[in-house]
Amino acid sequence: MRPDLVGPGFVQVLARTTLVLRHRPRQQLPRGFSRYAVVQVTERFFSHAGPGFHTTGETAILLRMTTGTEETPLTIDELAARAGVTVRTVRFYGSKGLLPPPVIGPRRVGHYGPGHVARLALIEELQQQGMTLAGIERYLRQLPADLTPHDLAIHRAVVASWAPEAVETLARRELERRAGRPLGADDVERLTAMNVVAPGDGDTFRVDAGLLRLGVQLLDVPLSQEAILAAREVLVEHSRAAAHALSQLLRGEVEQRDARDVKTLSAHMQPLVVQALLTTFQRSLREELGEWLTGSGAD
Repeated sequence: MRPDLVGPGFVQVLARTTLVLRHRPRQQLPRGFSRYAVVQVTERFFSHAGPGFHTTGETAILLRMTTGTEETPLTIDELAARAGVTVRTVRFYGSKGLLPPPVIGPRRVGHYGPGHVARLALIEELQQQGMTLAGIERYLRQLPADLTPHDLAIHRAVVASWAPEAVETLARRELERRAGRPLGADDVERLTAMNVVAPGDGDTFRVDAGLLRLGVQLLDVPLSQEAILAAREVLVEHSRAAAHALSQLLRGEVEQRDARDVKTLSAHMQPLVVQALLTTFQRSLREELGEWLTGSGAD
């Protein structure tokens, strides 16, 4: 993982990545939801190399419907549960300046919001990539002060794109702790359909650690499982084609070079190709959104 290669300056370009779900017209959206869905993309191309799981370089998507109302403020206990950490950890991060202070409400109770949840998720991802606390502090200090929860989620998605494949075997209790919420039978079934978990021996599950948080968030998205999986298949098809074409192009350029040089060039080119892919995709999505809103007569 090279966080320095996907730093704040680059991620700012991605901060408004959106995708219109054309099969979900405005009049069919649930009450209280806006007319389009936000899609956050991590650079992982689905390739079913294992039983129900994917390999490094696959694409995972996070669909989040945007609402016109703010989320209910969270207490520190609720924030810790939502993020899957302890209250002590939240307080520690706050003391280090990794989290902004809460809004003090009635009875001097601190209230936290989506920004705190998103920042905790980003911190967790950076830790999983091996960054020290000092490194995380430096990384977060470079971020603009006015980033929205969506912006922070984009940062996390880019960081997660360099995560190696990590399939763990977890007991049900540990799975729910990592998820930050209880998981009913329907929840587990949906996570299984999304290739986030797979049944193991006894009461255990094989869990794709890199996709767990995204999968859990997808459980609350007001879209059918079929729509989510269809969106995934669109990304799978086209990202595989792009990966294959780029691979063939690069092979043609380096086939006469020394094997050591090829390996070095490959390691150098991978982050550049990912950045180019995400930037191009973001711009295409912006164009699609603009055309759709213009065609629908929306304000």
